[in-house]
Amino acid sequence: MRIAPDELPERARAVLPGGNTRSTVFVPPHPPYAVAGEGCVVTDAQGHRVYDCNNNYTSLLHGHARREIVEVATETLARGSAFGLPTESEIELAELLRDRTGLTRWRFCNSGTEAVMMAVRVARAVTERSRIIRFEASYHGTYDGVVAASATGVPGAVEEQSVILPQADGAAFDAAMRQHGHEVAAVLIDLMPNRAGLRPVPRDFVDHVRARTREYGSLLVVDEVITFRLGVGGLRQRYGVAADLTTLGKVIGGGFPVGAVGGSVDVMKAFDPLGDGVVSWGGTFSANPVSMRAGATALRLYGKSEVDRLNALGDRLRQELADSGLPVSGFGSLIRLLVDDPTVTWWALYREGVLAGTNGLLALSTAMTDDDVTEIGTRVRAAARAST
Repeated sequence: MRIAPDELPERARAVLPGGNTRSTVFVPPHPPYAVAGEGCVVTDAQGHRVYDCNNNYTSLLHGHARREIVEVATETLARGSAFGLPTESEIELAELLRDRTGLTRWRFCNSGTEAVMMAVRVARAVTERSRIIRFEASYHGTYDGVVAASATGVPGAVEEQSVILPQADGAAFDAAMRQHGHEVAAVLIDLMPNRAGLRPVPRDFVDHVRARTREYGSLLVVDEVITFRLGVGGLRQRYGVAADLTTLGKVIGGGFPVGAVGGSVDVMKAFDPLGDGVVSWGGTFSANPVSMRAGATALRLYGKSEVDRLNALGDRLRQELADSGLPVSGFGSLIRLLVDDPTVTWWALYREGVLAGTNGLLALSTAMTDDDVTEIGTRVRAAARAST
């Protein structure tokens, strides 16, 4: 028997703690339930249609049900969803990532969180050190070793392996390296951390971190799980910073689960099963052909002209919102509404027909036209008026 939309929250709470699985999509008293997506529009169980500026937290680069991606995923699925053997599809996606980033070796997994876990593991293996330096409010997934010290369920012993520093504070970074540098396996950095306000990290600070990591023999890990969409080779290429390792996810899966770690031959050889002291890493669905081929298709549909167009749309929308008095940050196709009460703003946006991230994040997709972005701007401004 079909359950009425109004009954979905109660049904969910009977089997899911709090009524859902993902903490990031929860808004009190409960979020709406999606039933379909097409292009840049999502329809919920109540029949409400909204512009999707969440895009599954930036991962749906081309919006919903892009024809070419649906076709390749369907064709691949018909030949088998996953195997206990490698497939050509992972070679294909790795070659694409090599050509776009200049990083020559890749390993795949199933999420950005897992990619960070892999990067930390290999950094510790290569350097034979254990300590990690990271920066306050930068989100690197739900792995115990990179969440906030106050996170429920994380033992203190885990946090002891991390040094957490203020964003872009050169003096604090230098002091930490003087004290711990020869124990530091890696410095983990996001060049435009969403949860820290989606503000680009100053280029001179990034260059300084790169120089110090080389000086102390630590690896630089650039987390591009969110920011890879901002350039053909990610935001890292715009900075001109040479990473020892980079972590990817989201857009490189074409709407399917994916994560990846890329790096140099010398670092990534630690994963070589024919080598000594190999870092062993499995994953039943890692590099499954559906994710690999969907991801490769998504990247081929996102060349320089598409990157430039989407970033220009984002820059225009951000400027228009700023000109209307709204506090905003970000770069290119990623925009952050800097609001005092994210829940109130989220519901105001949703009622106006815009789906945002629960922290005010807006992520545009190639499915959006100039007119769509103009309409989104109109609705965001209306929501801002309604929430004040």
